[in-house]
Amino acid sequence: MNLLTIPLRNIRRRPLKTGLLLLVFSLGVMSIVTLSQVSRVVGHNLEQQLNSFGANIMVSPHREKLSVSYGGFHLGEMLLEPEYLQEAATKVAIESIGLRERISTVAPKLVTMVRLKEQAVALVGVRWDQELRLKSYWGTTSGRFPRERDELLVGARAATALGLSQGDRLAVLGRELVIGGILSETGSDDDSVLLMDLGLLQELMERPGAASFVEVAALCSGCPIEDIVAQLRESLPAAEVTALQQVVNQRMASVRFVQRLALSISVIILVTASAMIGLSMLSAVNERRCDIGILRSLGYARSRIFLIFCLEAALLGAMAGCGGYLTGLLAADRALGLLSLAEGLTPQFDPGQLVLSSLAFTAIAVIAALYPAWQGARIEPAAALTQF
Repeated sequence: MNLLTIPLRNIRRRPLKTGLLLLVFSLGVMSIVTLSQVSRVVGHNLEQQLNSFGANIMVSPHREKLSVSYGGFHLGEMLLEPEYLQEAATKVAIESIGLRERISTVAPKLVTMVRLKEQAVALVGVRWDQELRLKSYWGTTSGRFPRERDELLVGARAATALGLSQGDRLAVLGRELVIGGILSETGSDDDSVLLMDLGLLQELMERPGAASFVEVAALCSGCPIEDIVAQLRESLPAAEVTALQQVVNQRMASVRFVQRLALSISVIILVTASAMIGLSMLSAVNERRCDIGILRSLGYARSRIFLIFCLEAALLGAMAGCGGYLTGLLAADRALGLLSLAEGLTPQFDPGQLVLSSLAFTAIAVIAALYPAWQGARIEPAAALTQF
């Protein structure tokens, strides 16, 4: 017999009790792995969905303002000749940053004022594919989203103020356009504007490739939003790059809530499983007092007795960690499928994570067994043998 064969024989001696203990600890490991994988996928999907509710970074050209006053009377600030971004160059610069994989959507816009039915109204040019990705909360009360180049989408308040409805035709900047749909009320600036194809508006304004500003939706769970903004500022030195911190913080709070909830449940499960191992090892010490006495009488030092119980716990922890990780991946994949959240990211087997999981839960099992092992090592041979 040696220090390794004794723990193995002790495990085989009690197959039912060992099996139940291994099952309980494996279920704990499986639950932790499942929660970790599900929270990772849910957090990613949640962030993707939240990013479809608007941008969190704004890129705009530098603007010069002039404060005007006369005779001691302040007339306010005047915006000097407006500058424009170059749409193509700006998109290339944004997509060239080191954290470009964190950029979800780039939505350029060109804004101008037009006069319709004796009323001034803002006209906004957008790229429909990017804009609809950025604002999935949009809905139309009548008609549909524009599909043709000559179609408009009208905000709810603008439609009411101008008396417009789906199918009406308007002369805008010398071009006859048709209203494809009326946007339902959103409570934002979109309610008061007319939206049209960006390329057509650039053509009508005779400003090819121009954009008034660019809205960017960035996935900021993998790194601080400040890092993305810093890289954008470096890539676009002639533009102003601003993070909408309130939007970022609200979104990240939602993502972190899911992750912290999963972490809290995992800690509770881990503590419960560790307590089960500690109680089982303490029970094993009481059951094996005679065996411990015999080993001590044969010359086994207290340190070796202590090591035997620690090795037994380590074997249980390693088996539970390995089995729990594999079953946890299967359970996470099944749970995500039932919740219809398996699109995009799915649990992936990682040998490194398997080894790390086995080592981590081996260490946890050993820590849980330290007190019972210490109690077993304190047993004196004479006291143990005279008891039986």
